[in-house]
Amino acid sequence: MDHLIHIFKLSKEEAKKIAESPDEPHIHDFEELIVGMEGELEHFIDFKSEKFISPFVSFVTKGKVHRVIPVIKDDKFSIWVIEFKSEFMPETTFQLYSYYHDHANLQLQKGEKFNRMVTLCEMMHSEAQENTPDFAVIRLLLSTLFTMIESERKKIQYDEKRLYSTQNITFKNFLKILEENFRRPEGVEFYAEKLFMSARNLNLICHNILQKSVSEILETRKLIEAKNLLISTDKTVSEIGFELGFNEKAYFTTVFKKKSGQTPTEFRQEMSKLIS
Repeated sequence: MDHLIHIFKLSKEEAKKIAESPDEPHIHDFEELIVGMEGELEHFIDFKSEKFISPFVSFVTKGKVHRVIPVIKDDKFSIWVIEFKSEFMPETTFQLYSYYHDHANLQLQKGEKFNRMVTLCEMMHSEAQENTPDFAVIRLLLSTLFTMIESERKKIQYDEKRLYSTQNITFKNFLKILEENFRRPEGVEFYAEKLFMSARNLNLICHNILQKSVSEILETRKLIEAKNLLISTDKTVSEIGFELGFNEKAYFTTVFKKKSGQTPTEFRQEMSKLIS
């Protein structure tokens, strides 16, 4: 993906082409939100396949194996697709991961609340089409959309009397502590102690939910914030590295390149061209 964010509507004609030659299960290097207004979607994710009738939403986190096959119903099909890089919403990315772990799809009800979600998609698309789109506006609209979706998800889970597992509660608490401390040079033991558990058990929970160790999650969160700072500020690479707990510029650059395939300077230059 060569954009920070890409918003488009999938029409009935495009859906027919995809349905005739569906992709194999694959992974993305970006996050993807699907908002279905008309038609159906057969979605393979979390190693199971389900069919959803509009209206629905589906959030596919970066790195998840999935495949979608659109299904035209009553000669209609229409969905909004919003693809965005993790660094576009660095402060909420991991929270989204915890919300949608093993619950990627959400069946919704027709009505005013869903219509407002569609309106937000239309507003984001309109802003994105401007010659110089205001990404702060798009980010705010996308954040509002996720807030509305989360509100509906909580109601549905309450109605169905679905409770979070102990692991999910622990994982959410870990993410909260992570968000408050990821800039500090702390390791796994620090977070485990905060949660009154062993480092081994915390690693097991993180592996079960995100298939990553605590160290990998911490490193990923630092990387997302580093990308955000490289895009949104004029701070030097050394300043950004120091702010995120790296005492040496060379080590920060090595870690950044290992994870993203580019040096911080190369990433900043590439993003500068995309934004401009």
